[in-house]
Amino acid sequence: MVKDKSYLKNILMTAGILLISFVISLLLQHVFKVHEHITAVFIFAVFLISLLTNGYVYGIVAAFISMIAVNYAFTFPFFSINFMIPVNMISAIIMIVIAILTSTLTTQIKRHEAMKAEGEKERMRANLLRAVSHDLRTPLTTIYGSAATLLENRDTLEEEQKTKILQGIKEDSEWLVRMVENLLSITRIDSGNVKIIKTPIVLEELIDSVIVKFRKRYPDFDITLDLPEDIVVIPMDAMLIEQVIVNILENATQHAEGMTELILRVFVLGKQAIFEIRDNGCGISKEKLPYIFSGYYENKEEPSDGQKRNTGIGLSVCKTIIKAHGGDISAENIKGGGAVFRFTLDTEEEIDAQ
Repeated sequence: MVKDKSYLKNILMTAGILLISFVISLLLQHVFKVHEHITAVFIFAVFLISLLTNGYVYGIVAAFISMIAVNYAFTFPFFSINFMIPVNMISAIIMIVIAILTSTLTTQIKRHEAMKAEGEKERMRANLLRAVSHDLRTPLTTIYGSAATLLENRDTLEEEQKTKILQGIKEDSEWLVRMVENLLSITRIDSGNVKIIKTPIVLEELIDSVIVKFRKRYPDFDITLDLPEDIVVIPMDAMLIEQVIVNILENATQHAEGMTELILRVFVLGKQAIFEIRDNGCGISKEKLPYIFSGYYENKEEPSDGQKRNTGIGLSVCKTIIKAHGGDISAENIKGGGAVFRFTLDTEEEIDAQ
């Protein structure tokens, strides 16, 4: 399906540029009575087509069509093709050379960009592996130690102590479940095997679901909502977008020290819905901010007792999900204290049907 769209785009672009060139040449010939620039118009058209389309075919085809058009319709004697005339031969050679050189250059650039993007993916995968080993080791070690303590001292421990140990095991297990959910989501999208299926979701229903999930995990935190009064419908994979919002809210609860206010705001600007999660905590350090969505960052200031864990994976998942939806995501500090995470989703989009 994607390849079909790419072919159609290239064909339409080639036909459109050639048509515009033909119209401009007609105007130059019949209205402005200028003939010497017509060949240059078609040469520029060949250059544009070679630059904007994929591969070599479209540029070379455009070069041949342009050669015939210039020779047949805009060069004396009109309505006859004769490449033995030096001017026609030179213009034909120039068009073919430009098509080949430009197509070669653009192909190399696109290939380099693809290799660079793949290298970035590999770097992120390596970061994720480091993050996984970092984030999974602590809760697993804690669970193992707690279980061993219960088994070895079950007859001597008081009920209150047992309850506290079991509560710790439960919290660490919940963390592991969320970690696995995040890893599954980012692997699912990065593999390219699963396409994001968007369905129209009412914004208010989405936020209600997010609040229910968040309050189950963090009953002591209140969220201030600022939503549009009108009904807003957004095409999305609701489960994945819920995960994005919960991840960002969770990041605030764990890292925004001194936070007393957590705000979830959504507003519509043009054809985009803009989601903002802001807090009035300590903000994000300058060292972390550029790499906040990279998949891994270390926080040397945080204790290693498992109370605050790395959330690089969760934020990397957010970026992956939003990019897969065609949106943008960013984070910045607020003057006066705190930070704001912001992402966008299109409100008008063709819904994928399967």
